[in-house]
Amino acid sequence: MTKRSLADLIAHADELADAFENYEPIEADFHAPLPPLMAVKLAAFRRAAAEKELAEAITAARQAHLSWREVGEAIGTTGEAARQRYAAS
Repeated sequence: MTKRSLADLIAHADELADAFENYEPIEADFHAPLPPLMAVKLAAFRRAAAEKELAEAITAARQAHLSWREVGEAIGTTGEAARQRYAAS
């Protein structure tokens, strides 16, 4: 491997910056598979966001005087399980 001069490194960095700034996505870019670790991280982020949204919805439902039984039925569990999971939310 040959050593690159600082001028070569700067020129290459400029080429990469130009390619990045002028990039126009193509249709295939929107359907490209994610690397497995990125897919796991994305799924975990989405799960956390969904849990936050669900907790907020349950809080609103309880403020609207829905029973724990109704909340539990809405999320596919018992009212007691819903209360235990979300009462502190």
